[in-house]
Amino acid sequence: MNFQFATAGAIRFGAGSAQGLGQAAGERMRRPLLVCGAHPERWAGLLKGLAAAPRLLVPGEPSIALALQGAELARHEACDGVVALGGGAALDAGKAVAALAANPGDPLRFLEVIGQGLALEHAALPLIAVPTTAGTGSEATRNAVLTAPEQRVKVSLRHASMLPALALVDPELTLGCPPALTAASGMDALVQVLEPYVCRAPNPLTQGLAEQAMPLAARALRRAFLQGDDLEARTDMAFVSLAGGISLANARLGAVHGLAAPLGGLLGAPHGALCARLLPVVLAANISALALQGEPSLQSYHRAARLLCHDERARAQDLPAWANALARDLRIPGLGHWGLEPGQLGAIAAKAAASSSMQGNPVALGQEQLLGALRAAL
Repeated sequence: MNFQFATAGAIRFGAGSAQGLGQAAGERMRRPLLVCGAHPERWAGLLKGLAAAPRLLVPGEPSIALALQGAELARHEACDGVVALGGGAALDAGKAVAALAANPGDPLRFLEVIGQGLALEHAALPLIAVPTTAGTGSEATRNAVLTAPEQRVKVSLRHASMLPALALVDPELTLGCPPALTAASGMDALVQVLEPYVCRAPNPLTQGLAEQAMPLAARALRRAFLQGDDLEARTDMAFVSLAGGISLANARLGAVHGLAAPLGGLLGAPHGALCARLLPVVLAANISALALQGEPSLQSYHRAARLLCHDERARAQDLPAWANALARDLRIPGLGHWGLEPGQLGAIAAKAAASSSMQGNPVALGQEQLLGALRAAL
């Protein structure tokens, strides 16, 4: 058995764990740059110890230009670390700023898809990640996803040094998360524990995390969506998100993310909402293709079905209907809602087939199978 495993330098999990943010930053950084969402006043009490820190606000999905702006600010202010507070967008922006601040020059050297994808020349600045949503698991990953508006794609910046030095995962910070955001981010978290569980290169440590996280997601996501002040449900989903980040950083993803990446670049739709509508159709395509290879190929999906359906009799073939019902209960619309048109499906399928996420899918899906999945998700 051979595998590698890496995660954040330290993780503090639980209600109230973010209250020591100022002290934690002071122990690790002389002058941090604060990267946060567009409304930092929501976290005024939490940020008292960082009142003097220069700030970069992230109003939406982080772009390459925003990351470069933040990197320049960090160098100008002689910052020696980054504190990223917010949803996945703010955390990804913070990680990209920490990387580019230590590596000035053309970022295309390091960017995947549209650039050379080279390793960083210098280690990223140390970063403290404080998520305020339960979705991306960015507090435990080594990459940052950035938008490239001119090319209408999302691209990754990736390096081992981009793993946060400290992750403060406090479910209390997610209590004010609106239902639609709770639904989309929660579905992203669910997919990020499920895809690594059934992927081509599973990791025994991430398998154990997924087996803990999947039943929690199945039990808690609807509750968090319907009752936003349910701290137990929020805590469960915060763990699912963390487990998903660790899992994708150490195993592989699959066709849901392979398709969601080009769709996100084209449509600008919430990543988690795209994953939610793709999940049932990708499950159906994968399970159908694996069934042709024989029953042993379906064992990981059979186990996942029992965990997600809370039923020892559940089988892989039950999963597409289960996932579709969950997306429906969370009121997540089809892909057509975001402007996807039938004439665009071929280009999306072709881009997805070449993605790194698709290489982790448990079975090879051809162009027609990908097109069929996209049509079913419209």
